Amino acid sequence: MENVKMINLKINSLPVSVPEGTTVLDAAKSIGITIPTLCYMRKVNEIGACRVCVVEVKGARNLVASCVFPVAENMEVSTATERVLKARRTTVELMLSDHDNQCLSCMRSTNCELQKLAHDLNCDQHKYDGAVNDYKKDTSSPYLVRDNNKCILCRRCVAVCSKVQDVAVIGANARGFKTHIGCAFGRDIFDVPCIACGQCITVCPTGALTEKDDIDIVRAAIGDPQKTVIAGTAPATRIGLSEEFGLPAGTNVEGKLVSALRLLGFDKVFDINATADLTIMEEGTELLHRIKTNGALPMFTSCSPGWVKYVETFYPEFIKNISTCKSPQAMFGATIKTYYAEKCGLDPANLFTVGVMPCTSKKFERLRDDMSANGKQPDMDAVLSVREIARMIKRAGIDFVNLPDGKYDAPLGVASGAGFIFGATGGVMEAALRTVVETLEGKPLEKLDFKAVRGMKGIKEATVTAGGRKISVCAASGIANAKAVLEDIKSGKAHYDFVEVMTCPGGCVNGGGQPVRNAEKLNFMDIAETRAKPIYAGDAKNKIRKSHENPVVKALYEEYFQYPNSHRAHEVLHTTYAARKKYKDI
Repeated sequence: MENVKMINLKINSLPVSVPEGTTVLDAAKSIGITIPTLCYMRKVNEIGACRVCVVEVKGARNLVASCVFPVAENMEVSTATERVLKARRTTVELMLSDHDNQCLSCMRSTNCELQKLAHDLNCDQHKYDGAVNDYKKDTSSPYLVRDNNKCILCRRCVAVCSKVQDVAVIGANARGFKTHIGCAFGRDIFDVPCIACGQCITVCPTGALTEKDDIDIVRAAIGDPQKTVIAGTAPATRIGLSEEFGLPAGTNVEGKLVSALRLLGFDKVFDINATADLTIMEEGTELLHRIKTNGALPMFTSCSPGWVKYVETFYPEFIKNISTCKSPQAMFGATIKTYYAEKCGLDPANLFTVGVMPCTSKKFERLRDDMSANGKQPDMDAVLSVREIARMIKRAGIDFVNLPDGKYDAPLGVASGAGFIFGATGGVMEAALRTVVETLEGKPLEKLDFKAVRGMKGIKEATVTAGGRKISVCAASGIANAKAVLEDIKSGKAHYDFVEVMTCPGGCVNGGGQPVRNAEKLNFMDIAETRAKPIYAGDAKNKIRKSHENPVVKALYEEYFQYPNSHRAHEVLHTTYAARKKYKDI
């Protein structure tokens, strides 16, 4: 291995030694100096466009963009001279001149990078008042709102949509003062092949992109005496929520979340991890059936609705490969509207199911065709992101951090560790393998950890032997990685039996409904890995680590579904897919 050449320089008169090729931004960070950024996203949007990160380099004629400017031997850098601060202040003031500036009514107030910069730099909001654009809000979709009056043209959303998710449905339109981020030919977001992943929201530095807020719908249901309002919480939700209340990233606040939901007025609080176990029973059985009958392989997981929509839109030839199982959220709603309603003697029409999700595409999923188990009511009535449930808790004046830990209600209150790891990329695969391999082997597994499919790598492959047969598997996260897997399968380069795809890089821990990350976390912290650690820790200490050993799942089959993939199970827990047009007809 070649020795890395080190570059010696000074930043604010402090000596620094960093590898050749390091940017000034990273060099400064290595000695505890934070240089502000807006447009920069490491490896995704390195364009040096916003000029907020400018610094002064001795001997250079102009200020340089530290996010893309490489260090050089004996370079002398100043990050906070009057010239630098004045340039940054002017840049931000110019942004404010054409900005909505309605901070008190903005969803991102106090968590807005532009707002913080304006405060830190002591900006004059009205210094360059003049002409402003007046864009119409795009509220066409059930999961996202776009308000270009708050957009600062940083292009982070464009970069993540095109480079990370490879759908590229948004870009810069028009020129000059009229430049704005939008869809082709000025179409609304719901009229183009957006997959509802919400990754654009999580990287937006302002309130230009937000989730469609369902809080009022849920509060109205809670206030209706005729409704029994039931919440179901997803695995990654209880991890991400901690950040909304100032707790360290990666803190598991499951018990506090349960207590908070009860204080908000939910009649029952259930664990969607339990229906994740149910998903494994149905999906694992389906995989075994396809293997034994030479069915369509590889079989793709169906838990991530953004991924499913992507296949329907861009690769309809693979629709037959998608598992027919509903996602854990949809199975949760379907089970409540059928089994639970029947068991408790309740009218399904008066049951209101709410998913507390790390995902914006779940808002889209609940409105899909064939998402009504009883043919009358939808499986899910509303979906709240982590950000929305945090706002509900704060509005209610609940002291979340000091809440006692509550327990989930029966019957959907017990889940295995296998259900919990659905929250991280590779988790669905590992959970399925625990059941499938043990079934094929006909004896208990000695080792339950399939570490080959763990981790934040975009594409992970493994081969396991079970029942005398080799099973080739793949786990991919992020649609650009999923596309690469699909292309390899199409070309014959890759051959798999089972493929897990999570729409969001890193899985649900990095979902589009999770807390928004500022530039500092985007560029200097692997937030997905941090959030995944407590998920695997929770699995390791769970007394039940296999979905098929969950007593709740056993009871569901004994009392209602009979056995996995039964006729009743197919009626309630499975769904259908169809090819989609990329663009809606005008």
